[in-house]
Amino acid sequence: MLALVLAACTATKDAGKEPDKKDDPKPETEEGTEEGTEEAAGDKILYMNNGEEPTSFDPSIGFNAVSWSALNNIMEGLTRMDEDHKAVEATAEKIDISDDGLTYTFTIRENAKWSNGDPVTAGDFVFAWKHMLNPETASPAAFLAYFIEGAEAYNNGEGSAEDIAISAEDDKTFVVKLTSPNEAFPNIITNPSFFPINEKVASADPKWHTEAATFVGNGPFKLTKWDHDVSFEMEKNENYWDAGSVKLDTIHWAMVNESTTSYQMYQSNELDVTDVPAELSDQLKDSDELRIDDQAGLYFYRFNTSMEPFQNSKIRRAFGMAVDREEIVEFVTKNGEKPARGFVTYGFIGPDGKEFRDTVGDLVTYDPDEAKKLLEEGMKEEGYDTLPEITLSYNTSESHQNIAIALQSKFKEVLGVDAKLQNVESGVFLSDQKEFKYQMSRSSFLHDYADPLNALESFITGSSMNRTTWSNADYDKLIEDIKNETDENKRWDLLQQADKLLMEEMPVFPLYFYNSTTLEKPGVSGILRHPVGYIDLKYADKN
Repeated sequence: MLALVLAACTATKDAGKEPDKKDDPKPETEEGTEEGTEEAAGDKILYMNNGEEPTSFDPSIGFNAVSWSALNNIMEGLTRMDEDHKAVEATAEKIDISDDGLTYTFTIRENAKWSNGDPVTAGDFVFAWKHMLNPETASPAAFLAYFIEGAEAYNNGEGSAEDIAISAEDDKTFVVKLTSPNEAFPNIITNPSFFPINEKVASADPKWHTEAATFVGNGPFKLTKWDHDVSFEMEKNENYWDAGSVKLDTIHWAMVNESTTSYQMYQSNELDVTDVPAELSDQLKDSDELRIDDQAGLYFYRFNTSMEPFQNSKIRRAFGMAVDREEIVEFVTKNGEKPARGFVTYGFIGPDGKEFRDTVGDLVTYDPDEAKKLLEEGMKEEGYDTLPEITLSYNTSESHQNIAIALQSKFKEVLGVDAKLQNVESGVFLSDQKEFKYQMSRSSFLHDYADPLNALESFITGSSMNRTTWSNADYDKLIEDIKNETDENKRWDLLQQADKLLMEEMPVFPLYFYNSTTLEKPGVSGILRHPVGYIDLKYADKN
């Protein structure tokens, strides 16, 4: 339905991670010695860096990059992204679609097993999806399933679990009915939130996902060690239905959120893959070990529209227009990212064959004179002689801090505002942001599926992804119309209207669009990184 054609260029691998600084000991092999032993022992051990502790290995809760990187390798859904970034059969060996496009029937592979040897059943998918949609689970991913009949009503507490149109016709037949045809459905369910959960295991132990000893997955690898906040390890899953395609024996994941430290570990062969520190981007741009991948998402800041002075849209727009995005990507992040002048990223081609971002154009630009004017008008409307104190909040990371300092400087230069900075530990930061405790706070977004709607629907009233308290009836209606529109040309026009309205009201202001640059050791191959998707190590190898 959509073509995702993201231009390859460099960027930080920061999307969604929101890392903290933690020290990590030198990784060891099973023999207890440092790097190099795996070759002598004949094992293939890949050393990766996850940045920080995964939020959760409950697939319904771990809705961010630091959880997805592991979940996509220790678990698997009905479909999986292939080397061409397309959703193909995975745990399901066959997918039948009804003539009206509403009913999907998935046939689960006979040899699909859990890491403990149990067969993967259709009932495990029913159990997992209902767990995700259960209001008590409070899954941030639940909105992704709202295109399933009965899902939204149940998640909102207005319906019952029995009303969700998913069923296990038998142990190997899983049936789903949608509210309207959705060609992106097979792509959407590659998201870890739609992974199955072993019902027998989870019913016996609700905390099954919190430790390696109790974790049960169905992916190419199995979780074998987990030293919380330090590292975790996974090994090849001999019960995986396609175990013959898996080449690595072990993957060791460090948790180091400092890009410079990660790079030093890479240099000393403690990591096989690392991000590129911004300060070394010029030096490393011609390295033979540099890898460039597309990534759909953006770095942005949220306003709390219930907290003064950002209840006023003119004041919000003034701050958004006081930011020089070109300066940030050139002098702060320094990895060639594209400045974001709208919320929807590049890479989405419409039915007219044109790029969404180019068609909509620049919706928020650096304009110091207009910013000053808007601030003055907004303060007059609110009766302010002096602007209330402004605080920029961000989670612990050198890169986040550098960006916050750049914003602080620009707000002073353009608006004459002395903004304060607040640095908060990552785990606390996310929960506090969800509880609307910050006045202005940094954030990031990575696409869950390849459609502009995925980014725009985050800001409907009451969405768990909103985190701004902003509510706009016209915007809510636009998103509802987009979901129900079957004419692709009309739908594309509505999507553009939504992007424009979001930037006119500006409950958020974008800074730059993501892409991904990593350094990868010679001999490492087969790591899949998708523009919209999750790192896949199923076919990875190390020689």
